[in-house]
Amino acid sequence: MIYSSVILWICTLRMLSSFSPSANCKRECVRSIQMGTGNVFGKLFRISTFGESHGKGVGVIVDGCPPRMPISVEDIQRELNRRKPGQSRLTTPRDEEDIVEILSGTDDGVTTGSPISMLVRNKDQRSKDYEDMVTKYRPSHADATYDAKYGVRAVAGGGRSSARETIGRVAAGAIAKKLLSYYSGVEIIGFVQRVQDIEYEIEDHDALTEDMVEANIVRCPDAAIAEKMIQRIDDIRRSGNSIGGVVEVVARNVPSGWGAPVFDKLEAELAKACMSLPASKGFEIGSGFRGTLLSGYDHNDEFYVDENGRTRTRTNRSGGVQGGISNGENIVVRVAFKPTSTIGREQNTVTREGENTTIRAKGRHDPCVLPRAVPMVESMVALTLADALLQHHAQCELFPRDFLFGQQNAAEVGVVPNRLGKRLDLP
Repeated sequence: MIYSSVILWICTLRMLSSFSPSANCKRECVRSIQMGTGNVFGKLFRISTFGESHGKGVGVIVDGCPPRMPISVEDIQRELNRRKPGQSRLTTPRDEEDIVEILSGTDDGVTTGSPISMLVRNKDQRSKDYEDMVTKYRPSHADATYDAKYGVRAVAGGGRSSARETIGRVAAGAIAKKLLSYYSGVEIIGFVQRVQDIEYEIEDHDALTEDMVEANIVRCPDAAIAEKMIQRIDDIRRSGNSIGGVVEVVARNVPSGWGAPVFDKLEAELAKACMSLPASKGFEIGSGFRGTLLSGYDHNDEFYVDENGRTRTRTNRSGGVQGGISNGENIVVRVAFKPTSTIGREQNTVTREGENTTIRAKGRHDPCVLPRAVPMVESMVALTLADALLQHHAQCELFPRDFLFGQQNAAEVGVVPNRLGKRLDLP
């Protein structure tokens, strides 16, 4: 995988009092620490995004995808079309087709097991709209912090801090969705749950369909509430301002057992994934913060055995995850997005030289990020679950549950495919 990293060779001192520079240091204590620069996500199903908003293009490299899996450009383009700008009056008018090119990792419509690289070329940049921002910081944007960290930044379009970076995530998420669907029929569907104070409370996540979500430009499955949301965004757009809200996502048919205790809990991985999206400000799973209003008796999800003999829960306040591990119920998450930082109204700010000034931002920006954030959140959930799937199989599915350790080897029971070389199932 292509990504930037820094390798630091460090000699670990066992005890300062007994340390002396010697060959033992090199022999016993030297180790490498890999420090990424924040462009890589995942452990086994791993992605690295690249490109800036007004550069030549943006894209992603996907590593760890299993071989022989059918995938097409159309599968990926369909998801990108849901994310692309200019799809309605509620989104930025930037005119980009966002046509994806698969450069490697597939052959004759199937994955080969090698890294899958995908590229989308930028075509409708208007860098002159950002000339004022060379010296002025946009309030609540990444301009000032990028300068503080790097001492240089891509001014036009916001560079890497632009939501255009998420093209790579959505393209990779399309592959993750296919993998999850092939494995256990996993379905991941998101919708706009709230715009400012206009809220939609879903009653049945199992009844939700993508057609219901895509039936209107705000991507809320309730037509009446969607109209109120659209009107609110229209009003704020005309005033040169912006608003935020909440995207909710359900993942259905996720098997039990995915995730890990302690630091790699599934909800922790989902939170990191979703909170890495531009403009995200909050994360909930299951009952979320509202669960704090209930007693333990009222909040607990009682178990029962269904007609198929499966252990289920009568409620799903856990959001499909207990103890950091999926329990087989729907995984339900919500992500809060702030109002878009770049607005067309004059605000107070400072220059790079530390002088007080004002700024009225130009450029083309979403008055509300929520409609286009739906496929972004879906993609981050898909990427997290695909990684969890591969990790689970690597640790827990290497041997059958009834495998007799010490009495047989895996090759004898057909677990180890051995098409070349010495036959492992013979003495």
